[in-house]
Amino acid sequence: MSKIKLTRALISVSNKDGLAQLAKALYESNVEIVSTGATAQQIADLNIPVTNIAEVTKFDEILDGRVKTLHPQIHAGILADSRKGEHKKSLAELNIKAFDLVVVNLYPFGETVASGADLESCIEQIDIGGTALIRSAAKNFENVSVIVSPDEYPNLIRNLNSGISRELRMRWSAQAFAHTATYDTLIARWFSRKVTPEQDSPSWVGASFTRSQVLRYGENPHQTAALYKGISSEKGIAQAKQLAGKDMSYNNFVDADSARAAVFDHVEPCVAIIKHANPCGIAIGKDLATAYKKALEADKVSAFGGVVATNRKVDKETAQLVNEVFTEVIVAPAFDEDALKILQMKPNLRILQLAGPHMGHRVEWRTISGGVLMQTVDDVEANGDDPTEWKLVAGEKPSAEVLADLEFAWRCVRAPKSNAIVLAKDGGLVGIGMGQVNRVDAAELAVKRAGKDKSKSSVAASDAYFPFADALEILINAGVSAVVHPGGSKNDDEVIAVAKKAGITMYLTGVRHFSH
Repeated sequence: MSKIKLTRALISVSNKDGLAQLAKALYESNVEIVSTGATAQQIADLNIPVTNIAEVTKFDEILDGRVKTLHPQIHAGILADSRKGEHKKSLAELNIKAFDLVVVNLYPFGETVASGADLESCIEQIDIGGTALIRSAAKNFENVSVIVSPDEYPNLIRNLNSGISRELRMRWSAQAFAHTATYDTLIARWFSRKVTPEQDSPSWVGASFTRSQVLRYGENPHQTAALYKGISSEKGIAQAKQLAGKDMSYNNFVDADSARAAVFDHVEPCVAIIKHANPCGIAIGKDLATAYKKALEADKVSAFGGVVATNRKVDKETAQLVNEVFTEVIVAPAFDEDALKILQMKPNLRILQLAGPHMGHRVEWRTISGGVLMQTVDDVEANGDDPTEWKLVAGEKPSAEVLADLEFAWRCVRAPKSNAIVLAKDGGLVGIGMGQVNRVDAAELAVKRAGKDKSKSSVAASDAYFPFADALEILINAGVSAVVHPGGSKNDDEVIAVAKKAGITMYLTGVRHFSH
């Protein structure tokens, strides 16, 4: 059976977008329409003939609409395989007419949960009859076309006269099963979280992703890649609005995500420049332009071809500064009209608009072979960022300016890959040692990248404790005046003694900030 001319349709939709056009097209093609509740009423209001489903089942809907389509007259008409004589005989004996089109979309469960509705309201938005209709039609795609999104109405209408091909029916069936799978995943994930204590990991997690963009290639040119958007209510880099520039690459997305995370670790106007998922520079300032200049100063060489992120609306002055350096991507919550015009002068610059991340209980996933790892996000707002809670173990309490730099450095040290040590001065990073397999190398790299002049009188932050005093001695010899790190090593006393002997200030936070 290659093509099917439609004769009888069942329509029951929560989302009424495009319903009028669809109903009119079906009527003009002599397709009988059976419908439910508000959908039937809207079709009738268009002066289009429609049969209420209760007339077919000879049974009014009951239980506040919970039961209306779960009936043999409906599901037998959808599931019957017209290629089988026994099925056709059963329909004839039971006086059941077959359906060859089912148009259904489901109650807005996800939107209801995201709105903060109470438990009872969310439960009532769990669609039972709709999912059963969709799955029945999708299973019987050889005989039935199933539509779950208004986006497919134009495609359906275009094929009404010629008939619906088997290829198209199969594609719609795949969309239908994906639709119900996503819906069930939302519900199951919500229930799993409801029955799990807040501090525990749920016993079951599920995810659903829809491909939104095929990328030119992956991390390397020989790798294929695509972008998929998830069903989480939180909007991340995958949902960013691209205002201009070339298509995003795989590496662009990775770096833009890292950059956005880095700038929103800070309250003040902040700019981060990221390259290969590591910062070339991070800085805060009285305005974005000041912050950008300081971030760029940290490593002008590496910033070439980097990704820039801000935690404020980009203004004209900042845009002009960004345009002076070859930049792959800029991501910000918003752009002034003048700033956008300036940035668009660089036709290859990818310009992304995306608000800051949601606060609160957030989780992140990482795929591994055979499964995934899931953890709560390392949120500096909740984990050791308050200097009043740090423990002063060496030296005197520093000036307000030095303490502010220590806090800034501590907020920054989560951005580089571990092992990480950063040097900071006047609200900007001046040296970054990242991705090293020991803390001595990380300290040496941070000092080397800063240079003698910048290292002197800077402050340092380490994402984990100093297992020995050797890495600290490198920082001291470079002129670092204060250090903050988690502490917790069995050799803490030895490390603290070296700090005291050198006369530098040392704070312990009790919190580690590894980033792998």
